[in-house]
Amino acid sequence: MQVRRTKPARLGLIFLAAIWLCVLIPLSARAAPYAAMVIDARTGEVLHSRNADTRLHPASLTKMMTLYIAFEAVRNGEITLDTKVRITSKAASEPPSKLGLRSGQRIAFRYLIRAAAVKSANDAATAIGIAISGSEAAFARRMTRTAKALGMTRTTFKNAHGLTESGHMSTARDMTTLGRHLLYDYPQYYNLFSRKSTNAGIKSVNNTNRRLLAAYNGADGIKTGYTRAAGFNLVASAKRGNERIIATVFGGKSSSSRNAKVAELLDLGFRRAPSRAPIRKPNRPAYVGNTTTGGSGKTIRLAGAPKTSLRPQSRPAGAAVLVAEAAKQNEDSIQASINEVIAEVGSTAPTAPGTRPALRPENLVLTSTDPEPEAPPQPEQEVVTRLSTSGGHHWGINVGRYTNRYQAEKVLLRTALAEMATLDGTLRKVDQSARGFDATFQGMTRDQADLACRRLKARNVTCFMIGPS
Repeated sequence: MQVRRTKPARLGLIFLAAIWLCVLIPLSARAAPYAAMVIDARTGEVLHSRNADTRLHPASLTKMMTLYIAFEAVRNGEITLDTKVRITSKAASEPPSKLGLRSGQRIAFRYLIRAAAVKSANDAATAIGIAISGSEAAFARRMTRTAKALGMTRTTFKNAHGLTESGHMSTARDMTTLGRHLLYDYPQYYNLFSRKSTNAGIKSVNNTNRRLLAAYNGADGIKTGYTRAAGFNLVASAKRGNERIIATVFGGKSSSSRNAKVAELLDLGFRRAPSRAPIRKPNRPAYVGNTTTGGSGKTIRLAGAPKTSLRPQSRPAGAAVLVAEAAKQNEDSIQASINEVIAEVGSTAPTAPGTRPALRPENLVLTSTDPEPEAPPQPEQEVVTRLSTSGGHHWGINVGRYTNRYQAEKVLLRTALAEMATLDGTLRKVDQSARGFDATFQGMTRDQADLACRRLKARNVTCFMIGPS
């Protein structure tokens, strides 16, 4: 009987093939494992999950948290949409995708937000973080603290953009949670994620998620992400009638296959979700601003809060002159804010009594979704929007002294338009004295007055608090 012998060269080839099949292919597969999550956005009920708690690379889904904190910072007066941000060399040197920012350049904060949300620009995301917290490392720590406050228990952030970095990890469940908070905590900004393109200051940019937005009925956001380690990720939301579904995918093999899988999961969500369900919004986390840890181990608040008591002090003898000078500066600053809003809306400001402002378009990004303001007041009338009689509403703010009542009332209305988020529900009142007409908002708690003044000062509007008389 003849025995057939295998040649050593052939054995070597078989051995190499075995290594390829058993080692190399599984390693590449493990580089971007699959995970998914589907919820009913109205209630938070989980409709489907797979590997939802596995810690994976989030890629540019990270920018959802960057943007969440940006919205939080604007809301709490740390920065305004109009603040000119100076671009650092760190931000300018980030790899693509990027807006193309240059070191030393100054650009309005609103354009950084648009570029990060729509184009997923890494340089814009880093610039946002540095503008808010002073450094990307400090901002990343704030991102992680905010994640924990939102209930994202398995997420740690190391940067603002999502490029692969050791320890920068999240899960499908956590990113779904973040998407739901973006939707309900800051609805006034949510339309950013559905824009097919937008003006980012230095150029117009296209949405990285525009194919799904165009192809899937009801899709209106939220964020894509890709790195080699993460694969193709996406958190998507869609609304049909009374139903809204959020679906998340980690580890897609391509953008087209990822989009197809997300569409499949959204369909599954709409099939399983009840046609009617109560909307139970998630609780917004407590605001802490930028913090650091002192030697005692206690958290010390560094920004977003007064360092000393803001109880009003007695005015010096020359205060009347200073207030009068500040009044003119206030009127100019407030008018500048209103003018920019008018420019974006594409209409003119109401100037005659009884003229009602035009409705805002859906794609206008402002800092509030409060109802339209009332018509401008007639001269010589005290304008009352709503005065709370509940305990503690004995504080107010003063935004300037003017030579006549009409001028003071005009500034009050302009201020209310520019800062609806904190001044809605207050009493607009003109206090007359021998020195002039003081424009004041009253019927606030101390915290409300403090926040309103901080936000107005961020717009270069002079403001001081009025304590209980």
